[in-house]
Amino acid sequence: MLLKLMPSMSADPLTGDIQSCQNKHEEDISESSPFDFVIKQFQERRSFPGKKEEQPSAIKKFFKGFDFGKSEGKDRREIEETEINNSGAYDQSEKQDLSVEDGLSHLISEAESPSGEQRFNQFMQKLGKKPNSKNLDLNNCALSAADVTELASLLPFVPELEEISLSWNGCVGGTLKALAVHLHHVNLLKVLRLNNCRLTAEDITSLAEILHVIPDLEVLDISINKHIGGSMKVIAQDLKNVPGLKELNLHMCGLTQDSLQGLGTALQHLAELRKLDISCNKEIGGGFKDSTAHLASLKNLEVLDLHQCCVTEEDMTVLSQMIPLLSSLQELNLSSNTNVGISSDPLLGRLRFLPKLKSVAFSNCGLSKESFSSLAEAALHLPELEILDLSWNKCVGGNLKLLLGALKLATEIQVLRLSSCNLVAEDLALLTLLTQDGHLARLQKLDLSYNNNISDEGWVVFCQGLAGFKELSELDVSLRPSSCRDCGMWFSELLASLTKLPALAELGMQRWVLSESQRKQLESFNQDNKRDIRFDC
Repeated sequence: MLLKLMPSMSADPLTGDIQSCQNKHEEDISESSPFDFVIKQFQERRSFPGKKEEQPSAIKKFFKGFDFGKSEGKDRREIEETEINNSGAYDQSEKQDLSVEDGLSHLISEAESPSGEQRFNQFMQKLGKKPNSKNLDLNNCALSAADVTELASLLPFVPELEEISLSWNGCVGGTLKALAVHLHHVNLLKVLRLNNCRLTAEDITSLAEILHVIPDLEVLDISINKHIGGSMKVIAQDLKNVPGLKELNLHMCGLTQDSLQGLGTALQHLAELRKLDISCNKEIGGGFKDSTAHLASLKNLEVLDLHQCCVTEEDMTVLSQMIPLLSSLQELNLSSNTNVGISSDPLLGRLRFLPKLKSVAFSNCGLSKESFSSLAEAALHLPELEILDLSWNKCVGGNLKLLLGALKLATEIQVLRLSSCNLVAEDLALLTLLTQDGHLARLQKLDLSYNNNISDEGWVVFCQGLAGFKELSELDVSLRPSSCRDCGMWFSELLASLTKLPALAELGMQRWVLSESQRKQLESFNQDNKRDIRFDC
């Protein structure tokens, strides 16, 4: 057999070689070449981001051991240059891959971090408050200086904010500078309340800067900040930047005559002002003569509160000329200014020129019989009167009849305060007579406390007619703190009338001494009559 095969092979050696090569090629195709193996491994490693890719230079070194159809005569320098160029391309590709990976990591990190709105909501929830994009109410939240600083940084995320209240947070003092930096982000702000925040002179400077960036401000309340009076001229100069201001509250701010003068100058820019409260600033007394000209120009002013300002007789002369010019005035409070009552200037009589008055408070004004008579006469021209406070004016006792005509006409009156007025039985009889004639039908609050001179007979008459106050919700008949008195025969009349007062919710009877039987009646009254009256005994 061997001899037989040999001629066949030698007969066509070329064909035999080709056939042999074809067989060899088919055998190679059935198996993976070293190049395919390496490429496959490289691709698999690149497909797993958790595995570190093999350096291209190492791959090239591996490839250098094989000749994939290259001519042996190829210049080795050309090969090396090609390898270097390819290596650089791989390096650049790897850098791009890493850059993409870093970018993705950054985006993932940003996606996981809370948004500005979420941070604001978390801040509010931390303080036990419900987030509100328009009303930031943090009143009495025990804020720290750090809280205020954090809040300032969150203002850019609540651009629709219209109201900020940080009142009764002592640590706000000294931090307004931080708020001033970011407050321009909430330039739609209409209400800013910083009541009792221990503001400093530096805070007032920052507040003046704030006024430049919130031109739509309508309410500014910085009351009960006792140490800013000397700095009020600073803010007064910048009030012109908020010409739409409607309410300015400077109650108990330590104002002086100088600061009142500066405020008076600022008022000429506040034509829209509706409420001005400068009460409880005792050092401004005697300083009204330099500011009333601008006060009189406030044609839209509805509320003027000057109680406890130590106004002098000279001030009263000026105020008597200025106040009647405030044609839109609805509420006037001059309480605790004793010179109001003893002044010879006819301020009280001139109230008749203010027919829109709804609330008049002259408590503790040292009224004389003459000044009380002037007020009673002026009240005849106040048809819209709802609140009248004459407490702590002893002259009212025995003279309430002077007010009879005004009380008959005051069909809208809801609050009547006559505490510590030296009232007598005749005065209480007058009140019950009014109810029998259908007057005082809308009265809701009646304060008769600290009138120890009323006899038991007087209380009996009053309690018998008490049922006429159909809408009465609060009644106070307490005695002075220094006295006690047995509850006499009028107590049973009181209980009988209470059943006919469906709106009554509170009855003050402090320092009236109840017997054991009377106390038990009072304790069982609500249960027996299905009522819920609070008895303050």
